[in-house]
Amino acid sequence: MSKTLKVYYYPKCGTCRNALKWLEARGFELELQNLFEQAPTEGEIREWLELSGLDVKKFFNTSGEVYKEQQLKDKLPGMTQEEKVAALAANGRLVKRPVVTDGSRLTVGFKEAEFEQVWAE
Repeated sequence: MSKTLKVYYYPKCGTCRNALKWLEARGFELELQNLFEQAPTEGEIREWLELSGLDVKKFFNTSGEVYKEQQLKDKLPGMTQEEKVAALAANGRLVKRPVVTDGSRLTVGFKEAEFEQVWAE
């Protein structure tokens, strides 16, 4: 099993820092992508959806400024899947973080119990 994980994160985010500490303490090598500098591509987001089986809505940072500014709470229900994917790819600040993947598994956000279940070896 690969010990390298791709982590989409924001360095100033406390939740992201906690997740990184948790993963590093367990010996994972982390390939980091700062969501604020480089948003994920539409292809990456489609891969996340496939790996996770989650609804695309789960990937939105609903407490973020950009989400609120764009009034996405009201707009998302009327948007198509492709429009939602495009919105996430257009602005990394909209992505709930961190997103962690090894190419076959994926987690969104940081809940220690979920990390134990998915990433503990």
